[in-house]
Amino acid sequence: MMFEKVKTVPTADELLDKAYSRASRAGRGKIKEMTNREELEESMLLTASNIISDNLKNICGDWPSLDKMSEFYKELTNILVGVEKLKMSLASLDWAASKVKEISRKYVGMMRKSQDPVLVRKQAYGRISSIVYDIDRDLRLLNNARNALRNLPDVKEEPTIVVAGYPNVGKSSFVSDITGARPEIAQYPFTTKNITIGHFIYKRTRYQVIDTPGLLDRPLEARNDIELQAISALRHVGNVTLFIIDPSETCGYTLKEQYNLLGEVNQFINMPVLVVSNKIDIEGDKEIKTDMSMSTLKGDGVREVRDHLVKMIEEQETKKAPVPEPEPEPSDAQPEIPLPPSRKKKTK
Repeated sequence: MMFEKVKTVPTADELLDKAYSRASRAGRGKIKEMTNREELEESMLLTASNIISDNLKNICGDWPSLDKMSEFYKELTNILVGVEKLKMSLASLDWAASKVKEISRKYVGMMRKSQDPVLVRKQAYGRISSIVYDIDRDLRLLNNARNALRNLPDVKEEPTIVVAGYPNVGKSSFVSDITGARPEIAQYPFTTKNITIGHFIYKRTRYQVIDTPGLLDRPLEARNDIELQAISALRHVGNVTLFIIDPSETCGYTLKEQYNLLGEVNQFINMPVLVVSNKIDIEGDKEIKTDMSMSTLKGDGVREVRDHLVKMIEEQETKKAPVPEPEPEPSDAQPEIPLPPSRKKKTK
């Protein structure tokens, strides 16, 4: 995951304490080596400023490029933190790092001309501390953002199937069946439940399957704006949606409720939807309108549904592929070959 490498961001007090403590230790270690008090104070000032500047630069470098993130992660980041807020805070840290360097160089020059280098170092420390305290709010925002974003699910940019439907209709069973292994369970910050991510390989292509409990399993009218935006983010990563219907109604929801949710998903999710009835082994004689049917309990029809979803994705990719421009037809007319200068007729 792109945010896993982002380290804990210190507060202004923590950063200053770290810098000044190391500078003091460095100064004590050089007392025997340096007889000139000016050189000792200069060394302490440069040590403190380098630690602060380097730490701020490293914090900025830990963060992935916000402009190069996929639309899925960009939208989730915007919901949780705010992309523009992050950019402004990172820019503030970059400014502060440069400013601290500038102040240290300025005061080193003053120190070399001063009769009291200790006083000059303390003045420099005051200016540097003021700069760092100015960005304390940015440091705290970045640390809170880091804590919120580092646990996002690892959704990759590859062909993706989003699984929807009411609880207990067989979504998790379908994901487990077609991936052939225990799927990855990750926290999705907009629901109290976990998002399930599985993968399978078909004709040398890896496909991603996402089960979204707590998101696409209840009426949209029962959601707040943040939940709706979280659902909207799935549009950037999904290629097709599998909506599972339980005609037996053993899931606890009537067919009418299930079809109402299907209608809302069709309106909200901007991608092709395959409607499949599950539990065909116990569905009875009810006539329902679905594209396919299966039984995740017995495994009947599961592979056929998977293959059809893959076909839908392939058709989507074919539509997106650029149409090559036709080559110009060869002309029967002979191209005019220019004569060399010596063969051209001379005009009088």
